[in-house]
Amino acid sequence: MANNSSSVLDKQTDDNICATENDDNQPKIPGIPLSRKLCYAIGGMPYQMTANAKGFFMQIFLLDVVKMGAFSASIILFLGRAWDAITDPLIGYAVSKSGRTRIGKLIPWIVFSMPLGVLSYVMLWYTPQDTMSSGFSFGWYFTWCSLFDTFMSCYHVPYSSLNMFLGGNQKDRDSATGYRMGMEVFATLAGAAIQGQIVGVHHAKRTYICSLQNDTETYLTGALVLGMLYFLCCLVLALGVKEQLAPLSKLDRINVSYLTGMKMVVGHTPYVWLVFGFLFASLAFQMAQGNFALFCTHAANMGAYFQHLVLILLTSATISIPMWQTLLVKKGKKTTIFIGLSVYIPALIVISLVKNNLPIFIIMSMVAGTSLAALYLLPWSMLPDVVDDFKVKNPSCQDLEPLFYSCYVFFNKLGGGMSVGVSTLVLYFAGYKPGACKHNPEVIYSLRVLFAPVPICLLLISLVIFCFYPINEERRQSIQEALRKAGYVFLFLKLVTLMLHPHEAIWTKHQYDTKSLHIELNAFPCGLGLKVVDYLKVQ
Repeated sequence: MANNSSSVLDKQTDDNICATENDDNQPKIPGIPLSRKLCYAIGGMPYQMTANAKGFFMQIFLLDVVKMGAFSASIILFLGRAWDAITDPLIGYAVSKSGRTRIGKLIPWIVFSMPLGVLSYVMLWYTPQDTMSSGFSFGWYFTWCSLFDTFMSCYHVPYSSLNMFLGGNQKDRDSATGYRMGMEVFATLAGAAIQGQIVGVHHAKRTYICSLQNDTETYLTGALVLGMLYFLCCLVLALGVKEQLAPLSKLDRINVSYLTGMKMVVGHTPYVWLVFGFLFASLAFQMAQGNFALFCTHAANMGAYFQHLVLILLTSATISIPMWQTLLVKKGKKTTIFIGLSVYIPALIVISLVKNNLPIFIIMSMVAGTSLAALYLLPWSMLPDVVDDFKVKNPSCQDLEPLFYSCYVFFNKLGGGMSVGVSTLVLYFAGYKPGACKHNPEVIYSLRVLFAPVPICLLLISLVIFCFYPINEERRQSIQEALRKAGYVFLFLKLVTLMLHPHEAIWTKHQYDTKSLHIELNAFPCGLGLKVVDYLKVQ
């Protein structure tokens, strides 16, 4: 046993175990390779492609293509999102309790849920009959909507948690988050480009033809294309990303029940402020997003240009990601989110007041896209800080990252379900008629209110909540320093164990693999790691 442990550590010694320290006496910790960041970022594309295709087009698909009643459509959209939101914490708990396999703990969930997610997404846009009864139509779309959301949760919850297991330090993870948000905004753009051109044809025809036949085949084609991209992105993620163990993941770990873990998560004050700020901001954006197609078609007389406006908005969001990432580094996350969300308000006001003015719509869509990029990037960049703060305060409670991320996704989806469901219900009571060319003034007024005044009020509430978010840059630096010191304690205990029980090196190699042990020894202050290795050689 001792000879084997010596041979393992001989190889590490040849690789120059002792890392040099930088000027501020912090050891160099291996960062996240660019290839891993890119593969991780590409893995986030399926969620945004499919979610935004649903967000922009599902409402108008059910109302004007399937010609489902507004009340039934509102029930499907709301209950589907509610079911989706409920499954997230449950799946998060299941992920946290699942065992680790050869390819990791999170990757298997992502890989094995993908085929079912692709199938259910395609079936969601498939219409089995040209004419369906209201009961059959409701059951068909509600079933496939719920199934797709469940399988997508099995994909996205572990994917979101994967950020904490990419390796590197907080700065590296923030950089990976930046790449991820850039790719996700691009995925939104790609999804809108594919599905948007289909909807664009539909709306262009509506401009000239009042009686329009259902065009369900084109929606199904778009779903098949997005399903294929879903498969390819998952493949890139599985082949290009290897999970790294968190530094404190095996130190005096305490297994907690689901309810206890959930109570600890929702009782963490910074997490509560961040989640509720994110909830109201998400409500605002998704309220405007869900009504954008109907607003352009029926209230602003811009239905023929809707798909182009969506592409302009999302292109602006994609281009703006590096700007917000730079501002985040220079000004801090809390300041940047105030700037980013505030930009959305004047854009909504101008768009809601202007009619038949394409240049103004284009400019304001670009401004709104810039703010949308901030919503994509900032909350997800702030969440790892909250998780790290929890680790510092509760060092013995590990493996709760999936619960943090699943609850975070829960509130995002809850906001989406509430916004779309309430919007469609308001249109029902206002007298919206599926497939009609013209609507009564109450419907037009409702669309204007749902598109601008309501989202603006929700956004102002979000900004007030973020005022109470306690983790500023100074607090964030202190959290990272505390984690660094805790990491030293963990490494010291591991090295002492190796000195007293050299045969444990074989267990360590099996559990972490040689490369991981090499990284941990390198992270230790120069000299001590090498001395322990020399001691083990003698043994």
